[in-house]
Amino acid sequence: MFIAGFPAGSWGTNCYVVATGTGAECVVVDPGQNATAGVEQVVRENNLKPVAVLLTHGHIDHMWSVTPVAGAYDATAYIHPRDRHLLADPMAGISRESAAMLLGGTHEFVEPDRVEELADLTTIELAGLEFVVDHTPGHTEGSVTFRTPYGAAGGQAEISEVMFAGDLLFAGSIGRTDLPGGDHPTMLRTLTSKVLPLADDIVVLPGHGEQTSIGRERATNPYLLELIETGPDGATGRVTRGL
Repeated sequence: MFIAGFPAGSWGTNCYVVATGTGAECVVVDPGQNATAGVEQVVRENNLKPVAVLLTHGHIDHMWSVTPVAGAYDATAYIHPRDRHLLADPMAGISRESAAMLLGGTHEFVEPDRVEELADLTTIELAGLEFVVDHTPGHTEGSVTFRTPYGAAGGQAEISEVMFAGDLLFAGSIGRTDLPGGDHPTMLRTLTSKVLPLADDIVVLPGHGEQTSIGRERATNPYLLELIETGPDGATGRVTRGL
C-alpha cells in the first residue's frame, strides 16, 4: 500500500494520498488549505490518478481544496450528509479564531461537480481499495472515519488496518466539541462505541499531528483511559484539538 501525507495550510491539517502502489489510481483524504500543490506533487512524482476525495468532516481546514482537487482530476467527493452543507458554507462551522485568520481575503466555496454521501457501517470500493465508513459524530454532526486493510509484502502484516481519523482521535488527545455542530456527550459515546472496540494494531492517521495506534491511545490517552474507567456518562476530559 502507498500512503503519502503532508500538513497543509495555516492549520497544519494532514492531507493523505492513498493507493495500492505507485502508478495506480488513488484517493485523496482531507485536502485542506493550500493542499492542491502538495497533492499535485505526490500525484506527479508517483504517477498516480486521483479518482475520489474523501472528507472526514466538513470543517474548512479539511475541505478547503476539495473542489479544485476534485475538479483537476475529475474525481468524486465523498462526505457525510450531516456535513454536506459545509462544502458551500464552511463559515457555518468555523470558530471566531479561524474566521479572524480569513479576514481580508475573498474566498468563495462551492460544491464539487460530483458529490456522494456516506453512510455508517458501509464499505466503499475506490482505486482498488476498500474503506469502511464509521459515522463518528461529536466533533461535527457528520464526522466519519475511514478504515482500510493494510497489506504487506509476503502477507506478513503487523498492522491489520489503517484508520483515517480526521479530528476524532489524536496522539494523546481527542477532537474539540465547542464549535457549531460539536457535542461533548456525543463525542464520548462515539469514542466508546467506535474507537474502544477496535484492535490495538490499527494505525491511526489523524487530521493533525503525528500518527499513533489504537493500542497506544488505549494505554496512554487520558480521555480514553477515563472512558475505560468511568464510561461515557462519567467522563469529563478536556478537548483541545482540531480547528
